[in-house]
Amino acid sequence: MSEILFLDGPCTRAALDPHRVIDATATALIAIARSEVSAPPRIAARAPDGLLGAMPGYVPGLGLGAKLVSVFADRAAPGRSSHRGLVALFDETDGRPLALMDAGPLTEVRTAVTATLGARVLARPRPSRVAVIGTGAQARAQIGLLAALDPATPVVVAGRDPRRARETAALHPAARVGAGIEEAVRGADRVFCCTGAVQPVVRRAWLDPGTHVSSVGGSHGPELDADTVRDAALFAEWPGAATTPPPSGSHELQDLPSDRPVTLLGAVLAGDHPGRRDAEEITLFKSTGHAALDVAAAHVAYSVATARGWGTRMEM
Repeated sequence: MSEILFLDGPCTRAALDPHRVIDATATALIAIARSEVSAPPRIAARAPDGLLGAMPGYVPGLGLGAKLVSVFADRAAPGRSSHRGLVALFDETDGRPLALMDAGPLTEVRTAVTATLGARVLARPRPSRVAVIGTGAQARAQIGLLAALDPATPVVVAGRDPRRARETAALHPAARVGAGIEEAVRGADRVFCCTGAVQPVVRRAWLDPGTHVSSVGGSHGPELDADTVRDAALFAEWPGAATTPPPSGSHELQDLPSDRPVTLLGAVLAGDHPGRRDAEEITLFKSTGHAALDVAAAHVAYSVATARGWGTRMEM
């Protein structure tokens, strides 16, 4: 018999200390870049109305884990999708299951953290304005993280639902709702794309020289147009973002020319690659998600919850 810690949604979210998740995620990204992570490409079983994805991974020093997540059409809101799932964390030395937690808040937080790390090392310093495109759970997680880390920098939120855009903007003390996506993007130093787009919602013509884009959405299609991909310096979490097809790879990075480089974000974080080359360069970090990032966040949630006595202990 072994004991496992169960963390429900609110407990999982509370245990994801953003500063600790930032540190653990940076460690995981560097480990990916240095080929120290064991994680096969994401796989998915497809049902008529959605899919079930599986993402196992091992990160030295952070642990061994796996995420199961379903992505299904939301019948109550046509055009939107729901993400539900769980993350299991195991002891990396003997394989004992340690914890089971809600994949929803864990995925939202680790994705927002990864996008923010991309902006930290690839964008120009001291932004004057940030744009967040999207009004769903991931956009709200991104706004919440920006509010926690940098509440003074103005943020413009844009999406197709004005009510949800107002609710999302209300999570940040310096945020307002844009008149539209184009108005939000034009003049922004940093653009966070957090949508469920099936076709591009951000155009190259709207991006000023020197803009950084962190794109984390687009599970069902590209968030960014081909011109943006053509003109930007490209960065990703792992090589497969460009070399494997969706759902593990990125829609935007498919069929790149053979001589087109896609730099790993972990290589920039480790100091092995300079990242941005000049102030006028457009940089694009395209996030597809990676099991190592789930392991990093689960490691933090388990450590915090254990230290504070949170969650429910169960016998297996």
